[in-house]
Amino acid sequence: MQMKRIAQIGLLFMIIGIFTGCSSDKENTSQQTGKLIVNLTDAPFPYDQVAEANVTIFKIDARMVGEETAGSDTMGDGSMIDESGNTSPFLVLMENEIPVNLLDLSNGITTELAETDVPAGSYDLVRVYVKGINVVLKDGATYNLKIPSGEQTGIKVFIRPNLVVVGGLTSDLLLDFDVSRSFVAKGSASSLGGILGFNFKPVIKASNSTIAGTLAGTVSGIQEDESLLGLEGAEVSVYVADTLNTTTFTDADGHYMVQGLLEGTYAVEVDADGYEPGSAEDIDIVAGNLTTLDFELTALPAAEPDTGN
Repeated sequence: MQMKRIAQIGLLFMIIGIFTGCSSDKENTSQQTGKLIVNLTDAPFPYDQVAEANVTIFKIDARMVGEETAGSDTMGDGSMIDESGNTSPFLVLMENEIPVNLLDLSNGITTELAETDVPAGSYDLVRVYVKGINVVLKDGATYNLKIPSGEQTGIKVFIRPNLVVVGGLTSDLLLDFDVSRSFVAKGSASSLGGILGFNFKPVIKASNSTIAGTLAGTVSGIQEDESLLGLEGAEVSVYVADTLNTTTFTDADGHYMVQGLLEGTYAVEVDADGYEPGSAEDIDIVAGNLTTLDFELTALPAAEPDTGN
């Protein structure tokens, strides 16, 4: 893919929180906590030009709000009570440095970040604290990126609709780290030599995986003998109501996967170098289900040779 598309990359930075009941007392019908397991995944970066996209996550916390937060370890306004008896509006989910090359994770692969018990209630906001952001190109050039307030105050991500944790039950939270808007190339992005660096403007969206679905499939190119060949690095863009929701790239076999799509109807566009673009309308995503959507792209006509006339 051309580097000019770097502002369109849809790199999935998914943090999945799995809440499960932890009480062994079967007669307790008012469980107040669940267990949180935090995992990380990501969708492909344009690896034909980029070798690494590194980030160190060192803390994640969440805010609980609403009447559901009332309890022995929370205040009525949703504030948490820490071990010293002080109140804080956020509950720490993880506090441990975890360096990750986002290119190592793609198409549904996850890595666990944390596991902790959390109070039952409604969560409307998480903060992701990051540092050590850098991009390494395949020519060896490394660009260390500044983090606008992300290391000090965390990247704030609102959860819409709120994630409701019920004692003894399971719910999932998915964070989509959109590199298409988060990593902006400086200089001329049409070639590696023209890149002068990157600006880091983190954009992350959150969705409740328990009410979300998955879109997956294969992008293939029609060959001269009419056979199909999976296309690596094809750009898959998912739209809802004419607004870009997320973008990903196919792997070496032409496969792609987009997780965390809320139930509804979407449009999908596919673009691969040397092929006619593909598109599909009215793709239904059902909560908890996998929707399969394959594309077969036709090669563009070969360019006419320049005769100099």
